[in-house]
Amino acid sequence: MSLAERIAAARGDLPAHLVLRNAQLVNVLSGEIHSTDIVVHDGHVVALGAGYNGEQEIDLKGRYVAPGFIDAHVHIESSLCTPPEFARTVLAHGVTTVVTDPHEIANVLGLEGIRFMLERAKHGAVNMFVMASSCVPATHMETSGARLEADDLAPLLNSEWVLGLAEMMNYPGVIYGDQAVLDKLELYGKHVLDGHAPAVTGKPLNAYVAAGINSDHECTTVEEALEKLRLGLTIFIREGTTTHNLRPLLPLVSTENHSRLCFCTDDRQPKSLLDEGSIDHMVRVAIAAGIDPIIAIRMGTINTANYFRLHQLGAVAPGRRADMIVFSDLKDLRAELVFRGGMLAAENGAVVQPKAPLRPIDLRSSMNVNRSALDFRIPAQSGRIRVIGGTDEQVVTGHDFADAKIENGYAVSDVDRDILKMVVIERHRATGGMGKAFISGFGLRRGALAGSVAHDHHNLVVIGANDDDMRIAAEAVSDMGGGLVAVDNGQVVATLALPVAGLMSEEPIDEVRRQYDALIAAAHRMGSEMADPFMAMSFMALEVIPKLKLTDVGLVDVEQFNVVDLFV
Repeated sequence: MSLAERIAAARGDLPAHLVLRNAQLVNVLSGEIHSTDIVVHDGHVVALGAGYNGEQEIDLKGRYVAPGFIDAHVHIESSLCTPPEFARTVLAHGVTTVVTDPHEIANVLGLEGIRFMLERAKHGAVNMFVMASSCVPATHMETSGARLEADDLAPLLNSEWVLGLAEMMNYPGVIYGDQAVLDKLELYGKHVLDGHAPAVTGKPLNAYVAAGINSDHECTTVEEALEKLRLGLTIFIREGTTTHNLRPLLPLVSTENHSRLCFCTDDRQPKSLLDEGSIDHMVRVAIAAGIDPIIAIRMGTINTANYFRLHQLGAVAPGRRADMIVFSDLKDLRAELVFRGGMLAAENGAVVQPKAPLRPIDLRSSMNVNRSALDFRIPAQSGRIRVIGGTDEQVVTGHDFADAKIENGYAVSDVDRDILKMVVIERHRATGGMGKAFISGFGLRRGALAGSVAHDHHNLVVIGANDDDMRIAAEAVSDMGGGLVAVDNGQVVATLALPVAGLMSEEPIDEVRRQYDALIAAAHRMGSEMADPFMAMSFMALEVIPKLKLTDVGLVDVEQFNVVDLFV
């Protein structure tokens, strides 16, 4: 089809491919809801108004139409599925575009991982744009499977699907002028630069924003978000499986500032995606909390499109791509019809288009564990230990001290006080490196949990009540080529294989969810009261250093980026 033909259809000189009649359009450009027909040709909206004929005509009988939702920042890997299955899942909820940072797979496989995600996204159910992963590894403290410097990221600039530089997690590097960090910012300086600066304030925040950073999705309070907003950052309000920032930040939203606010999911597990949804869930919560529906929809559509300079997306208007959702209830927005590029893509929560076959893609091994070096014992150096305070409500951890439980000269787990041993095992190059720590908040009374999903280094993390079960769990994950495991009294009782970089499965998301639910149920039987102990475990591993020698024990002071001793 040619541009001339689209213009001819807009003039009414030829029948359009599709006309949606009697729509109530949520017009995010004019800020109103008005009755109109919507005329679509060659995948684009070409006209609004009466008097057009279509090869296909659908009478919406007064139902609402809004632009397809856009997720401003998501790590697809956290769905535990590769892009095709993730895309079909969110499409059914009205999400037609996602902007993803393949940071997780990049920390395992580097550019090979990013290219895998781009390849798997081809001809997919949604528009998937990529932000080039800026922090691989996330900090100099981590032991990742790859390292990406500015020169490594340069080739990605040639892709039309790469919009800019992903969340700059190394905020100390930005603030204090680390040259390798500045090289990346300068390389992508004409593109969008996403930020990541939790709790940064005052002069350091000014320095961070002065580097050209455009956004932040780490705000947890209105005060933090307002300071960043005043300095010019666009705020991505986040609602993930573990990070519940939406409701606390809704009081920030006003008619004056909402154009600088967007919605993102960051990390959502299969259960959250299937039961709640994605950006549609955030829009519903916002409306229920009293946010004007047009404002809420803008934050999930046009605001995000404008931020990322995706000017063909985000609105239903002539010249824009015909990515649209149809729904009946403005106060409980649930997509009944989803159009992508003018084609019906989903109806009543189900994708109507068949799955495309997956082209085989060979990836290098990513589970390389030196089993002979595994030693879970922690020799007692004193009677006092540091304890990480875990939670599944936020990714922020606590830090406490406790008397160690010592047996035969070794510090061990103490289930009566909910102090469990946690180890992180290097799994990228079989170095035998291990970090060891103690953590509270998981509540296990017996057994062990293990997984190869461990932000952001994605080494092999194990939490358990005893060393024997921890070893069985670690070896089971290794044998699967990556995944999640629950072990109870010496028996592997639940598993989920994640053979793609130890992070994702290519199985249907319903099956991934079934196995994941079985893992959580097993953890609950062993005493954990966390809603999602595996998700929490994956984030808590950030504070344990696997690069240390086997005889060393250390933790990360995440605020200062220093190593501190386990024993005090």
